[in-house]
Parts: sequence; structure tokens; C-alpha cells
Amino acid sequence: MMDAMSSTFAWLRPSATDGGTRRYLAGAFVGALIVLGGTIALGWPLGLLVTGQATDPASVAASAVPGECLMWTESDAGDLHEVDCDQPHVFEVTGSADLSSGYPTGTPFPDTQTWQKVTQQDCGASVKSYLGKLDPNGRFVVGALKPTDTQWAAGNRGLHCGVEIATLTGLVSFTGPAKGADQSNVFPVGTCLGLVNGSAGGPVDCGNPHAYEIVGIVNLHDRFPNGYPSTDDQQNALASLCTPLASSYTGGANLTSFGLTLTWETLSQDSWNVGSYRVNCEVGQLAPSGQALAPVTNSIRGIGGGAGSASPSGAAVSSAGGG
Repeated sequence: MMDAMSSTFAWLRPSATDGGTRRYLAGAFVGALIVLGGTIALGWPLGLLVTGQATDPASVAASAVPGECLMWTESDAGDLHEVDCDQPHVFEVTGSADLSSGYPTGTPFPDTQTWQKVTQQDCGASVKSYLGKLDPNGRFVVGALKPTDTQWAAGNRGLHCGVEIATLTGLVSFTGPAKGADQSNVFPVGTCLGLVNGSAGGPVDCGNPHAYEIVGIVNLHDRFPNGYPSTDDQQNALASLCTPLASSYTGGANLTSFGLTLTWETLSQDSWNVGSYRVNCEVGQLAPSGQALAPVTNSIRGIGGGAGSASPSGAAVSSAGGG
């Protein structure tokens, strides 16, 4: 049995790779390739200090069982509480792991890279068993609530394993159980993704500088019902499917006149095999170097003013760099 966590715990931020997905640019940049992100920043622990609260967040975490969902905010981690999984949550419990056999009393507190390895090794099986399948490039990743260094020194070797959505800018809440959900790595139409060191992060207000705005979602299985399509076939299909979605979203705007271009990602065979078929169509801008993304500010919804389009939000779209 795992020791119950005391007055604090920490959230272990998982690592993520680009997993073979490729982002293509349409318009003036057809065929260009941006290699995104690489690895999510490691570590980023959230300590929960409990001082006289009616409900002890550490007790909530320690008593959580598979299928329960937990919610807290980055700005107020001490607000951790259980919620119905049909409500927004950031962590869905899949099981637990005891590290005592590999890390006996007196073992130094692991460094960040070791924690990443431990989480994948000791919680990966729990997550896969709970979900039944895990898209290695999908929206869900393996996460863990780990002991703090103080708890570790006191002998706590317990992990609480779970499912979460992690981006370069932090956790993203989701609604509905992860178990049985579509694992396609997509965001709703109208979402803007923040810009982090030239790569896309998590959702932000479109009035803030951002990397991409989601202008549509395509289900590639509708185009390729008989099996996994090649990267070239996906690229050609997405060019034809994303273009009208972008035109409808922007009111027929000429994106290049705003220094913007249309982008999408292709799916890996592994993603396809677990049923992840959906892809975002996104609009963003390359930096002058062509090797990173430039910030775009304000929504592009309806900026072309075409019939049937939504009205622009007011301020003009602004971006850094030329089109």
C-alpha cells in the first residue's frame, strides 16, 4: 500500500515528443515543414500547502481511486478537489504505484529527468490499462502526483497515476471522462494557441500574442475509410479540406495579405491505429527565419468580411514579420 500524502504533494509534468506529426504550411509555404516543440519543459512541480482548509487537498489526492477526476488551478494549487468527470478537470486518476523497491529509505530525491522516466515506467501501464489504448501522439499523456522532497525524505514512495493534457504552457482542463474518449490531439474551432519560444503552447485568449488560431477540424477517416493514408496523401487531402474551412472562418480573407498562412498536421500510423483521425486546420505566421513561429494578435474570424462570416472582433490582426 502506498503511504498517504501528508500536507503537500507535487504534480509531475510529463515529457512529450513531437511523435512524428508534421505541420505543413499552405499558400506561399506549401511543403515547408516546421518541427514543433520537441520536449515539454520538465518538472514544474505544484506544491499544495494546506493551512486550515475544510478539505485537505492532500487527503483528496491520497484517497482518489481510478476513474475519479481532480481539478485545481495553476494559480491556486491548494484548491485541489474532486469533481464529476463531466465537469472541467485536469487530472483523471488511473491507479497508483509504489517506488519503495527501487528507491529504499535514504535514496536521494530523484532529479527531474529521473522523475520523467519513473512516471513513464511506473504509471504508463496503469494509464494504458485504464484507457485500453493510448495514442502516443494524442491529446492525453501519462501524468503523476508525486511526493515532495520533504515527503520523500520521510519515506513516502507513492505515485498517484493519471491522465492529463499537457502543453508547453501548462495543463489544459478537459470535460468528460478520458476513458473511451477520442484521443485526437485537437482543440475546438476558435481556439488560439499561445506562442512559446517559437512553438505552439496551450490555449490563450486570441487578443494575446499567439502562434495559431484553430479555423477548422478535419476527420481524415472520412476521406480514407479503408486504411492509413501516406503522408503525401494526407497532405494533399488536408490542403483541399482545410482551405475552404479557413475561407469560411475568415470570411474569404486573403491570408497572405495579412502575412498569415494556413497550416495543418499529419497523423502517425500509431495514432491512426488507436482511432485518432481528427486534425486541426490552423492559421499562423512564420518568423522571417522560416524556422519558428511569429506572434499574431487578435482573432482572424471574419476579417475578410465575406458573406456569412462573423464580424471581426474590432482590433485589426497584427503580426511580427512579413508575409
